[in-house]
Amino acid sequence: MSKSTGRGLQAGALGTFDTVVMAVAGSAPAYSLAATTAVLFGAVGLAGPAALLYCAIPMLGIALAFSRLSRIDVNAGASYSWVGRTLHPFLGFISGWALVVSATIFMVAGSLPAGSMTLALFDKDLADDTALASVVGAGWFLLMLLVVLGGARLTVRAQLLMSGVELVILAVFAVLALLHSDNARTFDWSWLGFGHFDGLSGFAAGALVAAFYYWGWDVACNLSEETRNSRRTTGLAGLIGIGIVFLLFLVFTIAVNIVLSTRQIEENGADVLAVLGDEIWPGWGGKLIVAAVMLSTIATLETTLIQVTRSLFAMGRDRTMPAALGRVHRRWNTPWVAIAVVGAVALAMFVAANTLGSVGDILSDAISAIGLQIAVYYGLAGLAAVVAYRGMLLRSPGHFLLGGVWPLLGSLFMFWIFVESLGELSVTAVAIGVGGLAVGLVPMLWYWQRGSDYYRPDRLDATRAIASDYTPDGHAAAVSRSHEGLSTDF
Repeated sequence: MSKSTGRGLQAGALGTFDTVVMAVAGSAPAYSLAATTAVLFGAVGLAGPAALLYCAIPMLGIALAFSRLSRIDVNAGASYSWVGRTLHPFLGFISGWALVVSATIFMVAGSLPAGSMTLALFDKDLADDTALASVVGAGWFLLMLLVVLGGARLTVRAQLLMSGVELVILAVFAVLALLHSDNARTFDWSWLGFGHFDGLSGFAAGALVAAFYYWGWDVACNLSEETRNSRRTTGLAGLIGIGIVFLLFLVFTIAVNIVLSTRQIEENGADVLAVLGDEIWPGWGGKLIVAAVMLSTIATLETTLIQVTRSLFAMGRDRTMPAALGRVHRRWNTPWVAIAVVGAVALAMFVAANTLGSVGDILSDAISAIGLQIAVYYGLAGLAAVVAYRGMLLRSPGHFLLGGVWPLLGSLFMFWIFVESLGELSVTAVAIGVGGLAVGLVPMLWYWQRGSDYYRPDRLDATRAIASDYTPDGHAAAVSRSHEGLSTDF
């Protein structure tokens, strides 16, 4: 198959602060708390803070893996490229496909609450209308689609506005929660221990939900081709992002345990954060929290679109998916075909969502299914980092711990919660999660037979990492060795 030079993404568009903002927004603090707290409580009860704490430790190992891999391979596909060049191209494709499927499912799991929260600001009863929430959510989704199409700089400017307001509101309520006196329970240190888990399977179920909380920080790595000094910046942004959202998640989950009764948590589902706001600040509290959740949901729709479209762009460029997905808009330097395809698929799913039940039902199964797919591609990336740096692990204690032990433990943890959770989840969640991965075998085998260069990779090894032609000063080469000589536009 012939190779041609073409246009790449807009190199040097983002700086360190921009990528940190994107990493925090990717994890969507307010949305994750609103959509997932009741699900987490249903899985582990009062042990929610413990699940978040003990999932954060291996998640940091995965973030370290992403950080180290991004230093030696700058690629918009991130784990798709790294896993393919270290473990096996088939595993690399499945890693990329897991992100694509989980992000696409999220278009419904995220857009429905965006519509629901918008309606709740005007009339709480309207928020339960799935059809109307789908229409409003689709409107927000289309707006974010246009923002992402407009380029990385426009995307970050929108994020600064939305995430800035969201984080200010959350910070105010974190302080008010500490000062709140009319509580349902007294703080108990056992909430941070293992005593409330129902055995290993119960802990695994909680950890799977906790993984969904954190998911999204790695969007910084998908923006690596558009980031200045990305070999250092993208990994650092992911680590800082995890640290910030971990503190927010822990504070608010403890606040829910203290302020709200079991009945309030179980009865309010996706509205649990709004109820917490009303309890802490009667009158205005619930409205402000709903506004924060709405902004967070819209913001994470944007970062998820970035992840899925950059991943599809990398796949199209490598010809492991239709080559048209690798096309870049000549004015905005964005993968416009990938953006259009994702938009069309998501809108079709919005229509289908109206037949699936309530917003709460859709969220519960979608979160669990996405958790399974997250565990797969995070786990594979952790292993990839160990393999890529295997020749350097014994050079120093730092290399051994940060490049070997911690990423490996993070990887094993992700695989363990995947296997352990299969028996605990609903049939629907497992079918969506595992079935979505299985569908990826079709394009993988098809393009493997057609001879894509991706399936004949230049192996990634930290000890002999090939210097990339990628330049962070805004003048990227059309073809670089980090992309294995494949053009970026067709």
